Amino acid sequence: MKKLFVITFCTVAVAVTVVSCGSSDKPGRAYMPDMSYSVAYETYAPSDERLKASGASYNHRPVNGAIARGDAFPYLLKHDSAGYAQSAFVKNPLNIDSIDLKEAERLYLVNCGICHGAKLDGNGPLFNGGEGPYTAKPATLVNDAKYEAMTEGTMFHSITYGKGQMGSYASQLNTKQRWEVVAYIKSKQAKKAAAPAAGATAAADTTAAKP
Repeated sequence: MKKLFVITFCTVAVAVTVVSCGSSDKPGRAYMPDMSYSVAYETYAPSDERLKASGASYNHRPVNGAIARGDAFPYLLKHDSAGYAQSAFVKNPLNIDSIDLKEAERLYLVNCGICHGAKLDGNGPLFNGGEGPYTAKPATLVNDAKYEAMTEGTMFHSITYGKGQMGSYASQLNTKQRWEVVAYIKSKQAKKAAAPAAGATAAADTTAAKP
C-alpha cells in the first residue's frame, strides 16, 4: 500500500512538472513585467503608447539649454532667426594664437572639404566642377565677399545648426573643434585678402625704383 502511494505521488509530481514546463501563451505573472521583458527603444524614437497614455512625453533628446558634460565653450543661441541674427556678435572664445591650425585644417578637410574643397573654392569632390553628384556649387569660402564678410559667430552658428542645404555638424565636431574650423577658414580668408595687397605693394616698389 505504501509502495503504491509513493508511485502515485511520483506520477502526479511528474505530470505537474511536465504541464508547468510546457509551452504556453500565458506563462503566468511576472512580478515586474517592465523589467522582466524590456522594451527595445530606438534612438530618437517617439514616446511609446504607454508613456503617452500616462501623460508623459519623452523623445530621448536632452532638454533645451542642456550643456554637454566637459564642454568648456557652451553655445546657447537657439536655432531660429533671432539666434542667427545674434550670432553675428559672438566672438571665437578660443585663444587664436594657441589654436593648432594643422589640426584645424585636418578637421576641415575631413568634414568640410568634400563640399567646399581643399582650397575652400567650393569645388569639392561632391561638386567636381559640375561633374559630381551635386549640381549646385557649394559656398566659395575664399574670394567671395559674402563669406569673407560673414562673422565668425555666424559661421559657427551655421556649422552648428546647418544652413540651406548644409546639415548640422554638431554631432561630428564638438564645440571646440567647430571654433577651430572657423578659425582655419578665417585664417585662409585673411591670407587671400593680404595676397593682392602685397602684390600691389611690390608692383609699386618696382615702379618707384625705375629711373
